[in-house]
Amino acid sequence: TESAIRITHLPTGTIVECQDERSQYKNRDKAMKVLRSKLYEAQLREKIDEVASKRKSQVGTGDRSERIRTYNYPQGRVTDHRIGLTLHALENFLNGKIEDMLEALATAERTEMLNNGEF
Repeated sequence: TESAIRITHLPTGTIVECQDERSQYKNRDKAMKVLRSKLYEAQLREKIDEVASKRKSQVGTGDRSERIRTYNYPQGRVTDHRIGLTLHALENFLNGKIEDMLEALATAERTEMLNNGEF
């Protein structure tokens, strides 16, 4: 019909058509509402997927091989398997002197953020 409307959102390529009303203006308004709704849903879905992927990267499978830290009492050492750091001061570590470990973890996190393009 002559009152039909087709709107294309150029950045995403989303196309919406409407020919429900007799007035072209009403069809345009209706199509814009539908387009806004589709764009909002796509943006929301993208945000949810991003949060889910971040969560998945933080939560492990619970497998025994996914250990974080090993405390070896006979040799007096503690190893953080996430960053591959081994400290030969288990007694100090258990008494609260964990600055070396925290510093190494913070450095590793900053390096990973820089490598992923996060600032």
